[in-house]
Amino acid sequence: MIVLKSDKEIEDMKEAGAFAAELLDRVGEMIKPGITTQDINEFIHDTTAERGGISAPLNYHGFPKSVCTSVNEVVCHGIPNKKHKLKDGDIINVDVTPIINGYHGDSSRMYFVGNTRPEMKRLVECARECLFLGIKQVKDGARIGDIGAVIQEHAEKNNYGVVKEFVGHGIGKVFHEDPQVPHYGLKGRGPRITPGMVFTIEPMLNEGHWKTKTLKDGWTAVTVDGKWSAQWEHTLAVKSNGELVILTESELEISTRPQV
Repeated sequence: MIVLKSDKEIEDMKEAGAFAAELLDRVGEMIKPGITTQDINEFIHDTTAERGGISAPLNYHGFPKSVCTSVNEVVCHGIPNKKHKLKDGDIINVDVTPIINGYHGDSSRMYFVGNTRPEMKRLVECARECLFLGIKQVKDGARIGDIGAVIQEHAEKNNYGVVKEFVGHGIGKVFHEDPQVPHYGLKGRGPRITPGMVFTIEPMLNEGHWKTKTLKDGWTAVTVDGKWSAQWEHTLAVKSNGELVILTESELEISTRPQV
């Protein structure tokens, strides 16, 4: 069941979304060769606690850390580790979900570590283009399937695989709720987008095949062929007047939006 939010609830969610964006802005300042993914986890956990919030991933269905750090061939749900040092040329997705005043703010970004190869930069850039092409489809009366259709078209036009096992989702006081938001599919299908909907779009593009596999830890999803993957995520809301609000975008991100 899709839980529609009032304009007041959407307004209340803005603090969590803005804080998620702030966390990711600040993570960008610390990304460099030699830091560990556990360093990122400790920063997110401590900074969220200092703000009076909770890191939603911690202990969520047994997830052991406060943030997901997915490096290179890791598609999503990478577990931070004090032994995993970032290397020059890596790409990393950092996925944060702080809970502030009972509401979730869910967002992720990609970062380049040192000198990343041009072909990996293009993968990352295309994934962000897919996110914003999807966002452009969010309007009163459109369909959820419109989002996935445009993402899949752009990704495959650029010869990337679109992950199908993981999707966007409704969000509010609950971390994951309806509707599910696939990043592939057909235009005109799926639930109709209506005022009060709040959900994430979070396309994952693989350099190679779209399929993934989950490691023995039960969380870390990697590409089946070992090729690299990129993901971006925002939380969006549709207000009662049909206005679209990106809840998790900072001024830094607005200034670097892709032109799509």
